Amino acid sequence: MASSRGAGSQQVIRMADLEKMSLDQLKAVKEQADIEVNLLQDSLNNIRTATGRLENASAALHELSLRPQGKKMLVPLTASLYVPGTLDDADKVLVDIGTGYFVEKTMGEGKDYCERKVNLLKSNFDQLIEVASKKKALADEAGVVLQAKIKQLSPSS
Repeated sequence: MASSRGAGSQQVIRMADLEKMSLDQLKAVKEQADIEVNLLQDSLNNIRTATGRLENASAALHELSLRPQGKKMLVPLTASLYVPGTLDDADKVLVDIGTGYFVEKTMGEGKDYCERKVNLLKSNFDQLIEVASKKKALADEAGVVLQAKIKQLSPSS
């Protein structure tokens, strides 16, 4: 708990320091925070995509486990290329563990792998949301302070 409070107070200190910065420094802080927010958004989108794929894989494993041995089916070689095949053993599956490596697992182990990966991605997603919201708040605060300083420097009408 203490570390999260410390991080929050550090954020407040940084916000207070914004008022002491020059216009160029404020612009740089805002631009950097905006870039980081955009990168975090990209990461969040990638996590959403990966989570969706793993959930689809888990559903496919469930459907596969319901099919009888010897069942004819189309086997995907790529996203758009399928070849006819016959289900030999529904209890053994190949699991893509990344970078082109596959591991043979039982159906239960395959489902467990997908479930663990989905849980990990959801945890990472929640953490990234928190970081992104803090970065967005910093960017917004820097923008407000920047606008106030520009308004102060501009001649009154």
